[in-house]
Amino acid sequence: MIDKFKEKFVEEALDNVHDLEEALLFLEKDRQNKEIIERIFRAMHSLKGGGAMFGFNDLSNFTHHLETVFDWVRNGKMQVSDEIITLTLESIDHIRQLLEIGDLKDAHDIQTQKAFIAKVENILISPGAKSTIASTPQVQQTIQRQEKEDSSKTYLITFEPDLDILKNGTNPFFLIDDLHALGEAVAIPYFKELPVFNQLNVISCYSTWQVILYTSSPINEIKDVFIFVEDECKIEITEITSGNIIQDPELKEIVQNCQKSGQLIIAENLKTLKQEVVPEIEHDELAGKKKNALKDHKISSMRVASTKVDELVNLVSELVTIQAQLNLYAENDGDPAIIALAENIQKLSRQLRDNAFEISLIPLQSELMRFQRLIRDLSKDLGKDIDFVIEGGEIELDKNIIENLVDPLLHIIRNSLDHGIEIPSERIKAGKQPKGTIFFKAYYSGASVIIKIIDDGKGVDPDFIRRKAIEKGLIDAKVELTKKEIFDLLFLSGFSTRDQVSDVSGRGVGMDVVKRKISEIRGEVIVDSEIGKGTTTTLELPMTLSIIDGLLIKVGTNEYVIPISSVEKIHEFINGKVSNTLNHIITFDNKQYPFIDLREVFDSNKNLEGTEQIILIKSEDKVIGLLADQVIGEYQTVVKPLGKYLKSHETISGASIMGNGNIAFVIDTNRLVHFQSFRKWKTS
Repeated sequence: MIDKFKEKFVEEALDNVHDLEEALLFLEKDRQNKEIIERIFRAMHSLKGGGAMFGFNDLSNFTHHLETVFDWVRNGKMQVSDEIITLTLESIDHIRQLLEIGDLKDAHDIQTQKAFIAKVENILISPGAKSTIASTPQVQQTIQRQEKEDSSKTYLITFEPDLDILKNGTNPFFLIDDLHALGEAVAIPYFKELPVFNQLNVISCYSTWQVILYTSSPINEIKDVFIFVEDECKIEITEITSGNIIQDPELKEIVQNCQKSGQLIIAENLKTLKQEVVPEIEHDELAGKKKNALKDHKISSMRVASTKVDELVNLVSELVTIQAQLNLYAENDGDPAIIALAENIQKLSRQLRDNAFEISLIPLQSELMRFQRLIRDLSKDLGKDIDFVIEGGEIELDKNIIENLVDPLLHIIRNSLDHGIEIPSERIKAGKQPKGTIFFKAYYSGASVIIKIIDDGKGVDPDFIRRKAIEKGLIDAKVELTKKEIFDLLFLSGFSTRDQVSDVSGRGVGMDVVKRKISEIRGEVIVDSEIGKGTTTTLELPMTLSIIDGLLIKVGTNEYVIPISSVEKIHEFINGKVSNTLNHIITFDNKQYPFIDLREVFDSNKNLEGTEQIILIKSEDKVIGLLADQVIGEYQTVVKPLGKYLKSHETISGASIMGNGNIAFVIDTNRLVHFQSFRKWKTS
């Protein structure tokens, strides 16, 4: 049971660490933002408190020192500096290690932690800290004591846990101890609705506490003590006075009378003990309504293991396949009741499918912080000044797509850092600002998501790429290529524009990995560049992988599926009118369209009778026709992965089981068009 709570703490702590890293990167750009500073402090405080509660003592000790630094920052005793930002970011990596391995046992790890703590302590005694401006330790201690006394206040804290609070592993005594650690405190226990002995439940909490606390800590720090249980109890915090009333004899009498009567202490009775009366905080009728609303709060979100989401999507996929079989049976049977039932099940399965996919979608922003950190650290190593701008981070994608997207994005961003953006002196000579920019932009386009990574670097010379490709024997010198086809050479295995290998790039791997990874998730990647202005890499991705709305077609005796999202129009012609044209160009609607004969691609016999169909699809920035024997209709397609023999097929990305048990292959239209174009100029 304890291990389960530890796992939950680690999971939530990693979210805190991610939030902490994100906030630090924001703080680096806006160093006076008090909300961000408070956000960082709360994240550290949560890590410290949770670490101590669940046995991560080294984590708790380490974050305590970091928390002190940002406590001084938020109280105006220190200013945010490059040293603080850099050290805290380095410390985040150490915190992740502590969450992974627990308390340190290896001598090297222990020494590393000591070195980190020493660095933090050095910051606290640096000239930037106000507490070190005094000339002697005695004077410093006096100033610190006076500052503490000036900011100290007495609070009345009423803590009423829910009956079931113990079931979640919470020990209320630890919370009371945490309050005592903030200053001088008196805790008064009460019992509520105590049942007869034989009806006592050992895992129910029948106690309420009131704590009178004299502390220099701000009220937010008192609230932080209850951060993990705020939905499982009623908490009221009332400021009583700026003085200390704990030693007042009248207070002891008030406490004794309340314990005898079982009545809670009233804040007004405590205020009469001192002359300095401070208005109450959050103790009016509105605050009471807020507390009741908090207690009645319904959970709006919940954490679910990703394996459960995958299982749900798989089950929905199987349901869609069964539903297709039911539709086929209903059509063959002809019974109106069964047909109506099949239609209703189809509607429900579609709604369930959409709902399951929405659950599996996560925002891109959740992964972008790692790239922001990469750019910050790597740009310093390369002697460059680079700003990372994000637009569309809220765009959502299937989690499986995002998982496969990390490596391609990593390669693209590293190329922009190393190949693209110049050092400040070169940028100034070129008439640019010394600071470079990498712009990440994401947006929806139909059923796809478009991601653009744009840098304002020196760009890539297409003539240079062509010469390199000829030198490496990748193309013939006589072949004429368009600008796009030249940039497509960057995706060939072993191609690199750099002669020397660096720590960042230049080994001839990277962009071919990008192409392969993006193709595996049925996406497309395009590079465009302009000398002196920069490079744009565009990724076009599906929002989901498991189920798509497809157009079912027939080529020869086999059936294929084309994603509906890529289909523009469908035209029908008398058989032979299209396939007998020269150069695979067809004219209709006063426009010319190139087309690909799928019967040639899949080596199928041509149907000499009836009609043939042209399906116009959009591929990148072009509209191209696909010639097929027959368009059967729209089909909700469950995409299954291919086996090892077909996994590397140039044009097929998956397969689907039809209602009659037959197999229909799913055509990747982008890969089909790209492969046909590549084969054309490769063999010219």
